[in-house]
Amino acid sequence: MIEQLPTLNAALNALSASLLVLGWAAIRKGKARRHRNLMLGALGCSVLFLVSYVTYHIAKLHTPFQGEGWVRPVYFVILITHVVLAVAIVPLVILTVVRAARGRFERHRRIARWTLPLWLYVNVTGVVVYFMLYQWVA
Repeated sequence: MIEQLPTLNAALNALSASLLVLGWAAIRKGKARRHRNLMLGALGCSVLFLVSYVTYHIAKLHTPFQGEGWVRPVYFVILITHVVLAVAIVPLVILTVVRAARGRFERHRRIARWTLPLWLYVNVTGVVVYFMLYQWVA
């Protein structure tokens, strides 16, 4: 079962990214309740991802990248930016959610303008890293 967690992680990242885009579209149309529900769904997917990711890396600490040539530096650039932003996005997401929960919507909007694209980048690059590590090259 542990071997299936990277696939689950990629699916959770893809679902979270999809929910983020749908949530953004909902708020652009003035659908605040739908926006809230979609964003909470994205948050839930990200929390499940984090639990699954930590579980996998406790059981299996390292999966080496097998690619060679030009793809190797490309992979590591994507991976490094993904990891750095994955760490940075956690407090941004928390702050964004807290501001919305407290009804501080103007402050929520100001930080969400940064949180959304960074969170999307982390989700999408998570899927790309999965494919590069487990599907395309390995």
